[in-house]
Formats: sequence, C-alpha cells, structure tokens
Amino acid sequence: MSEVKLAAETRNEFGKGAARRIRRDSKVPAVVYGHGADPVHVTLPGHELQLALRTPNVLLTLDIEGKTQLAIPKAVQRDALKGFLKHVDLLLVRSGEKVNVEVYVQTEGELAPGAYLLEHVLSTLTVEAEATHIPESVTVSIAGLEAGASILAKDIPLPEGTTLAIDEDAVVLQVLSAQAEEAPAEGESATTEA
Repeated sequence: MSEVKLAAETRNEFGKGAARRIRRDSKVPAVVYGHGADPVHVTLPGHELQLALRTPNVLLTLDIEGKTQLAIPKAVQRDALKGFLKHVDLLLVRSGEKVNVEVYVQTEGELAPGAYLLEHVLSTLTVEAEATHIPESVTVSIAGLEAGASILAKDIPLPEGTTLAIDEDAVVLQVLSAQAEEAPAEGESATTEA
C-alpha cells in the first residue's frame, strides 16, 4: 500500500463558479469527512492528487492547517470527456481502524487447453482491512480450469488481516465454453456473395 502526502488548503467558497476557479489554478475541490466530525472543504494540488489516485486504495496523508490526518478516497468525479478531476470525497481514517474497500481481482495462470472463455462476474472484491494496510489487489490462480468451473469469493486467498465483506459464496470468476459459429448453409453463402 502506498502513502502520499498532500498539502490541503481549507476553502470557504462553494458552488460551480468557485469550483471552476479552483480547477483553473490546477487544484481540485474536495471534502474531507468522517469520525463524526463536521465535513471540511479543502483544495488539493491537482497534479499530485491525479498521480496519487493512479494507485488503487491509496492512503493520503493530508496536512490541513498544520494538522496531519489520514484519509482514503471514497468518491472521485472526473470530467467525462477530458478525464480531469472535478471533485473528490475523502474519508478520514485512523491507524488500526478497519475500513471496507474494493480491491481488484487479478488472475494468473492459463486455462485448460481448449476453447474456453473466462468471465469476470466481479472485477472487484469488497474486503475489510486495516486502513494503513489496504491491499491494492488480490490474485487468484486459474491454471487448468475447464468449462463449468467457477471461483467463489471464499476461494480467493486474502492477505493477512483482510477479510471478506461480501457473501463468501458469491461467484467472482467462471469459465465458459466458447461456442463455435455455425457455418452458413451453401445456399446462404451464394446469396451473400452475390
């Protein structure tokens, strides 16, 4: 798990116009909330935040008016066309505190020989982990699986201190048999060529 330090500035201007001015200065409007405290509206450096959010479940160390606080991204809004950050919601966490997060499911190995397809029923897995030890992803082996096989949430090995936060019998991956296309009848191929 990576930890990124960011300097946050409190803000007291709200609305679309204020948000546009903040983004024009290469910053991102954000809200920090959690632990029963009142939400704090801040601005964060845009480029550094964009780089930090490339890592799934990144832990952010925020310096807000000289006070250091840990937070994780809870909701990220991006511009649909250009992809720049529009707004970020951050959840305050403490060292040792358990949080529910989604981690990506990665596969390793090769399916059994034959024409099979691997369907990712769930691309992420909801887990409960300590806020300072959130895994970036979990990996499961698909080596030798044949059509009809499936991998349940309980079958995926989790790092120490991490537990499932979804139904353990939920299907995460399943192997399907590929269906061959039917060859067109002789009369049909002649008409399509004509």
